Amino acid sequence: LPLRVRRIRAGRSQPGLRPQHLSGLEMVRDLCEGKLEGGEIGSTEITFTPGKIKGGTHIADTKTAGSVCLLMQVAMPCVLFAASPSELHLKGGTNAEMAPQIDYTVMVFKPIVEKFNFTFNCDIKKRGYYPQGGGEVVVHMSPVKDLSPINLTERGTVTKIYGRAFVAGALPIKLAKDMSAAAVRCIRKEIRDLYINIQTVREPDDQAFGTGSGIIIVAETSTGCLLAGSSLGKRGKSSDKVGIEAAEILLKNLKHGGAVDDSLQDQLIIFMALAKGVSRVKSGPITLHTQTAIHFTEQLTKAKFTVTKSEEEDPSKDTYIIECQGMGMINTNL
Repeated sequence: LPLRVRRIRAGRSQPGLRPQHLSGLEMVRDLCEGKLEGGEIGSTEITFTPGKIKGGTHIADTKTAGSVCLLMQVAMPCVLFAASPSELHLKGGTNAEMAPQIDYTVMVFKPIVEKFNFTFNCDIKKRGYYPQGGGEVVVHMSPVKDLSPINLTERGTVTKIYGRAFVAGALPIKLAKDMSAAAVRCIRKEIRDLYINIQTVREPDDQAFGTGSGIIIVAETSTGCLLAGSSLGKRGKSSDKVGIEAAEILLKNLKHGGAVDDSLQDQLIIFMALAKGVSRVKSGPITLHTQTAIHFTEQLTKAKFTVTKSEEEDPSKDTYIIECQGMGMINTNL
């Protein structure tokens, strides 16, 4: 059946498809030998007709700093139900504004999403930053028969805090050390007794294109939950501010009491919908991204979502349970 989407990104400062959206759509078109109409930058309406999902090697290049992580999110639900294994070469920004950083994808998204009972391999060949991009990530993934539901409702207590502060290109390692120190000072005000292990790195020149900096900090809990805060450096923004920003996002995610952080929330929706059985995730306040993801996913699949305020013993916690009766998608190719 053809799928028509209208009013794409209506009301945004730049409505219509951006380069990374178009690259993602073209990759999905190629993955499933489909047809795409209206596929150009700035287009506010597309019609997509899927065919049979085949595996193999595919390249998606945003030609900009468009996020490789967003490309990965688009492709993943398709390649899981392909006929054979896939190798995706994703080119663009690995650490870009308004999208998860590749470090978040590897450190948080990957271990949690693999609880749906699949695995993938993500090889960072080259990092790329705003505005040129130029990064490349290769993802290897084998198809599965079906997805298992997940239950992420027990937060547990924080057992570890670790992270990565990086600089690349023309920037001195001192900036990474300053980001890390500022982040640690900020977290120390709230969490005093845990060792905080933030690596400081200068990306090797042959593994990074352009100049960039940033930090990601992850908290791991006794029940295996992973929550993070991250931030990117940019011209005119002090390293201290970058570190503090990431630390504050992490602390905010720890404060609401959810088992997932605000960035992971919307990324799990499609997998919950495709899985067989009931998935339950405890989160902080529901983001607009998540509301949008639920809205579209319910229209495209037979999955049914309910969101309820969690009955907490602790009234200071603002938590919700996202529950989904999955459609139980079966891979007929296998």
